[in-house]
Order: sequence, then C-alpha cells, then structure tokens
Amino acid sequence: MARRQSPNAQADETAPKKSYRQILREEVAEALGELERPPLGLFLSAVSAGLDIGFSLFLMGAMRTLIKGQLPPPISALLVANMYAVGFIFVVLGRSELFTEHTTLAVLPVLRGRATLASLGRLWVTIYVGNLMGAAGFALLAAWIGPGLGVISPPAFAEIAEPLIRPGWLMVAASGLLAGWLMGLLSWLVTAARDTFSQIFIVWMITISIGFTHLHHSIVGSVEVLAAVFAGQGVTLADYGRFLLWTTIGNAVGGTVFVALIKHTHASRPGNPEVPAAGKSRL
Repeated sequence: MARRQSPNAQADETAPKKSYRQILREEVAEALGELERPPLGLFLSAVSAGLDIGFSLFLMGAMRTLIKGQLPPPISALLVANMYAVGFIFVVLGRSELFTEHTTLAVLPVLRGRATLASLGRLWVTIYVGNLMGAAGFALLAAWIGPGLGVISPPAFAEIAEPLIRPGWLMVAASGLLAGWLMGLLSWLVTAARDTFSQIFIVWMITISIGFTHLHHSIVGSVEVLAAVFAGQGVTLADYGRFLLWTTIGNAVGGTVFVALIKHTHASRPGNPEVPAAGKSRL
C-alpha cells in the first residue's frame, strides 16, 4: 500500500531520514487503520488488488510472445521481469490490499500489543480470499482475451507457469519465504520513502527482483498458474493447489519473521535513537 505523500515536497528534500522508530510508528498506524476497516470494504479492496496485479501476467505474456526467439535469453528475461513489476506498482500506489504486504504490516500491531491474533487472522483471511478471487477472475480473462487478440500465444502461459510448479515443495516454500521477505521489505521501504517517485522506484526494484529470479508469490503466481490452467496448457488444478499451499506458507513466514519480527525488535530496543541527526545516514 502506498503511503501518503508529504504536501510539502521541498521540505521533504531537506528533512532528515526517518528513524527506525518513526517508520515503525507509521507502519503500526497504517496497519491499525486496516484492522479497523469494515470487512466489506476490505474485501472489495482485496479483490481489486487481485485483479489489478493480473496485469503483470498479461504484460509478461505479451512481452514473451513478442520477443520469443528475437533476443538473447538474459535480455528477454529482464524485459519480462520489468512487466512483472507493473501490476505491483498499480496495486501499491493504488492503495489496494495485497496479502503479502499484510504478512508483515498487520503483524506489527500484534507485536506492539495493540491488536489481537484473532483480528490479525480475520484480516489475513479476508484479504487472502479477496486476492485469490480477483486473481482467478483476471486469469480467466487473460486466457481468453490474450490469445483472442493475438497478443499472447497460449504456450506463453505454460512457459510462465512452469518455473512455479516445477520445483519440489521444500524449494517452493523456501522460494516463497524469500519473496515474502522482499515484500515485507517493500512495505517497510515504501513507508520510509518521502515522495511518490521514490515509492515507484522501490516497488519496481523489489518486484523486478522477484520476477527475474522466479521467486514464488502467492497472488501474482496464482494469476500465472491459473492462466495456464484455463488456457489448457497441461497445467492442472492439482499443480496449482500444491503451488498455492507451499508458496503461501513461505510468504507468510518470510514477511512475518524476517521483516516484522526482526525490525520490530530492532526498532523497539532501548536506546535506539528516535530521530537521526539531519544530514547523517543511518544504516
């Protein structure tokens, strides 16, 4: 989710960098706002995110079809990975609710003692189900419209899905852990950013890394795998179920442990400065 841009951009340019504690406060406040949202509004926003992120798959399929056999494989892979990042930019700047951000974000109020595990569970389930419904709907549209317009060849869907369903369950879970870790960093760094351009760059930098290395992301991966299922490219619902189970577990563990828990512990340490001195970098 994109954070609010400061109304005074010039002041932001000279403002000191945010401290860990300042970022943590903003993350907690953002998460509490989501926990208090009406369930219907939260669910519709999650469905919207699942639909919007599907444009990653559509553009990846179109790019893969366009450049197939025309460029060296590394260049082709980089161009396709850039398309992967587009859907995430739509979702994050559009402030829709994406599950892999909330595996980090919504945990923080629980760690601070300001929300319960039950409220966290309700939020996760609502967003997760909404995301998957939106992802499935877009996958069905992509499998129909892409080949119908001639911009995506049906085999491109299988080529995109294959790296997600080929590995064994342990590798899928480990890959999902790394993707969840990166998405948790995305949430943290977007909060640390001071303007929209910085937010776009952060989203692009992190999500192109996920796409280029074929890490497993439960929501955009659902669009990728289901599009191959709906296009009749030899991918089965059983393949999708195995992908979804282990990817979801990995995403949840990666975001919760490696970002939420560790960064919360660091930011809450006694003696951690509240705000760094102006002009000094804190790593």
